[in-house]
Amino acid sequence: MVYKMSLVLYEVKDRVGYITLNRPEKRNALDQELVTALKDAFGKAESEDHVKVIVLQAKGEVFCAGADLAYLQQLQKFSFDQNLADSNQLKDLFLKIYQLKKVVIAKVQGHALAGGCGLTSVCDFVFAVPEAKFGYTEVKIGFIPAIVLVFLIRKIGEKKAKHLLLSGELFPGNEAMSFGLLNYLVSKDKLHQAVDEFAKKLIVNNSTQSMALTKQMIGQVQSMSLPDALDYAAKMNAQARASDDCKKGIHAFLHKQELNW
Repeated sequence: MVYKMSLVLYEVKDRVGYITLNRPEKRNALDQELVTALKDAFGKAESEDHVKVIVLQAKGEVFCAGADLAYLQQLQKFSFDQNLADSNQLKDLFLKIYQLKKVVIAKVQGHALAGGCGLTSVCDFVFAVPEAKFGYTEVKIGFIPAIVLVFLIRKIGEKKAKHLLLSGELFPGNEAMSFGLLNYLVSKDKLHQAVDEFAKKLIVNNSTQSMALTKQMIGQVQSMSLPDALDYAAKMNAQARASDDCKKGIHAFLHKQELNW
């Protein structure tokens, strides 16, 4: 079934929740309405037990061209507090995706620029076509990639993040891959199949609880000291051993039984 949520389409099929940017006439540019619709869609997908993996995709030739510049121009007439509220909306969306309990796969069929590139940066896996261009172009228009840089430094390190954020250059898929922005580069005619097969592999082979806890830990340990991170890891390890999924998985392995996750 397909649910239309403002500027976003949401569909569940075979335990995969598909969230689709549906503003192709504006190159899926981000404004307040689209950001709110995306937050709602991710919230819905996270809350539904029958959804195990989420795919973020887009209609049209462009994945996402970043912020809607006409909308940004309007915001320049607003107060600082109004602009801060709008900025917090985007911050909340990026943080929601980054901390979501379920795995998020970005399926990038076209250019992902500025905030659109930021959107892919907070996903857990990124599949893209070679002809897609990537880049954080904010510095070229006197703006800054403020929110995404917090996540990007975590993802690829300071040296590479500086190169991308300060140059404002656009990079084709193969270079984006070398920078660590992508996980898989796939031809356009095979993109849909590759993403679906990967999502199904996660669904069939991996515990939902284990993926959620592992993702949570990856986000948490980076801000901790080494002793605190290891204490946290030891506690999580002990808790995981007592979980139903761990008991089920070990029992199935020892008895050579096929798991049904």
